Amino acid sequence: MFRIGLGHDSHRLGPGDGLVIGGVSIPHHRAAIGHSDADVLLHAITDALLGAAALGDIGEMFPDTDPANQGRDSADMLRRALDRVSAAGWRIVNLDCVIFAQRPKILPHRPAIRRRIAEILGIDEAAVWLKAKTGEGVGPIGEELAVGAECVVLIERQS
Repeated sequence: MFRIGLGHDSHRLGPGDGLVIGGVSIPHHRAAIGHSDADVLLHAITDALLGAAALGDIGEMFPDTDPANQGRDSADMLRRALDRVSAAGWRIVNLDCVIFAQRPKILPHRPAIRRRIAEILGIDEAAVWLKAKTGEGVGPIGEELAVGAECVVLIERQS
């Protein structure tokens, strides 16, 4: 038995000294604004996993009203969500992700991001793919006011 999950996240950008995307620090003149470390990609993956297994979403598991989640490491949130999904009898087959950012350019960081996601999830790097799209100068992403991510994950019942 297989299930598919879809995750989406976005964060406003403000003055800062870089972004964390997919668990990797990327130098930039802006920073994502969020209650946790604002890792838009790991948040989308977390939601995709939880959704595929019908186990809620990131906001239910890690509400921004809980002070314990202030500045929280998104890799920790993803691991906890994976533990919940695994305990329910599911394993990851693969994931396909998209980052939406005018800048910084993601391509130079793609290998490191894929490695880090695979490491967090305990899966083969070949099961993780990442693409990046700019906003073509249009809207909040194109104007570098926001960054977004989407992820589709395929899970299967463990035998």
